[in-house]
Amino acid sequence: MTMKAETATPATGGGRYPVPVRFLHWIVAVMIIATIPVANIMQQDGLARSTQDLLFILHKNGGVIIFLLVVARILWRVLTPAPPMPAQMPGWQVAAAKAAHWALYAMLLVMTVSGYVRVRAGGFPVEMLDALGVPHFVPRSDALAETAQSIHSTGRFILVALILLHVGAALQHAFRRDGVFGRIWPPLGR
Repeated sequence: MTMKAETATPATGGGRYPVPVRFLHWIVAVMIIATIPVANIMQQDGLARSTQDLLFILHKNGGVIIFLLVVARILWRVLTPAPPMPAQMPGWQVAAAKAAHWALYAMLLVMTVSGYVRVRAGGFPVEMLDALGVPHFVPRSDALAETAQSIHSTGRFILVALILLHVGAALQHAFRRDGVFGRIWPPLGR
């Protein structure tokens, strides 16, 4: 079953993503927005060990869910073209939007994979995967864990910059009411 973009309407100026894709976009967005502060808080000194453990569990397992959802989004994008941008949108903005979206996808994969490698190579559990009996795909290695940690720590700044760029562009389009934001909003209905 292929999900086709909804047809253009005067209200949107271009096509819209189907409801399941819009809903998936907003679920991933909320999870990422929740994961970032959890990552910052869980590393604070003086945090009760039980609180820190809970935050690490939420961050690691949330990362697994984000990874799976992002892979689903990428597969959808590869198999089904995105709805067209409004005709009045300049070509450079269309190209910039496409590049920014693929950069976001790439960084989300970099962050989730580097987090997984850091945890597994460091000898730590990923509780959800362990409960499901998923094998470790990464050998125990302090050097590998350190490299993955470095990638994960540096990548967060790139990811946050891309998120801010994406949100800024989305808000600009929402306020201009040029039809771009209406392609992905609301998550359900209409």
